[in-house]
Amino acid sequence: MTRLTVDAVYEYMDGVCFKKGPPGTVGVETEWLVVEPGNPAGHVSLNRVQALMSAAGSFPAGSKLTFEPGGQLELSSRPMPGAEAACRSMRADLAHTRRRLAAGGLALAGMGIDPHRGPLLQETAERYTCMFAYFGAKGLPMMCSTASVQVCLDIGADHTDVVWRWRLAHALGPMLVAAFANSPIHSGRRTGLRSTRQALWSNLDPGRTFPVPAHGAEDRGAEDRGAEDPAAAWAGYALDAPLMLMRDGRGGWTANPGLTFREWLDKGEPTQEDLSYHLSTLFPPVRPRGWLELRMIDALPDPYWPVPVAVAAALLDDPVAAEAAGAAVAPCADRWAEACRDALTDPALARAAKSCFAAAHAALARQGATSLARLVADYAERYVERGRCPADDVLDPPRGPAPPDRMPHPIEEELSWLSRN
Repeated sequence: MTRLTVDAVYEYMDGVCFKKGPPGTVGVETEWLVVEPGNPAGHVSLNRVQALMSAAGSFPAGSKLTFEPGGQLELSSRPMPGAEAACRSMRADLAHTRRRLAAGGLALAGMGIDPHRGPLLQETAERYTCMFAYFGAKGLPMMCSTASVQVCLDIGADHTDVVWRWRLAHALGPMLVAAFANSPIHSGRRTGLRSTRQALWSNLDPGRTFPVPAHGAEDRGAEDRGAEDPAAAWAGYALDAPLMLMRDGRGGWTANPGLTFREWLDKGEPTQEDLSYHLSTLFPPVRPRGWLELRMIDALPDPYWPVPVAVAAALLDDPVAAEAAGAAVAPCADRWAEACRDALTDPALARAAKSCFAAAHAALARQGATSLARLVADYAERYVERGRCPADDVLDPPRGPAPPDRMPHPIEEELSWLSRN
């Protein structure tokens, strides 16, 4: 195999990780905790889940099924033309999954971190074995107990568009963490955070989990718009990140070899295949993979998991909404810690979220995405306009009964048992 050079790494980032094209395609990855109703503290065997799903047949909308180390179930949609199509396809495949699991006495729970069960490593594929060897016990909660909604959007049409979308995606990150925070309890105890999941990921290994050097959202007409190169920033991040594992020359792998990819490259050993694998072990909140993968959003239950997909796609793909969002999030683009701890009780994040949800709703209405616009408005009324997030339903349950014209949402049923413990 051809050995890599530094120049080849930069070329790979520009041509593969930052592959350009007109925006508009949307993908969604939903991760779920698998539970046995009536026994929320009991771990569900991954073998049991896999056996049920292996008999489920193909997914009607073609989603890909995978499993995380603790047995979390993940569905990844095909790339679709817009958020509405992506959410429609995911709904179909989730319904298919739920029917199969229900036949075996199991269900999906949409929460950012397991609120009752401690971490249990169940998936022993080589990748996860090496990941555990690298992180040690401190990595188990992240690996085995967390779940998210990941939104996948196009990189951009040209360099100017790429720079703008890269900046805006990063600047939106804290607002998205805060608005959808849904992980205040782990292993039966309050953590003091509203998004414990994002805090775990962020603090685990800064060289591979902190944001790639990002910039506050600015006007598209800024004079310095051509001076930045997101692909080069990603290349530098990857080169300086510590290796999680490397080939040992005997057909196996060595975990945590104690050097960065740049140092390995200086030895003249890694190949393009090694680079590709190394990139898969980096987990910043915005990860370029030929598309922008937004990884900072806690898992949510029905009916609300499509809301972050709709909001993120509208704010990045609709030019009017993007301009409004850029201005709204500029004052809080670096408030990652506050987003994890305070969510929308932070005044700056609350103001940004209100403006962003209004802009997203207007964009969805312009696009004719009526059902998504209605769901975004419902979520905004229930949470954003009140300075709340789903985590607050556990930490500070709403007072009084639901209005007579509104039945409780499933999130209330899914979380209600927590408030009794």
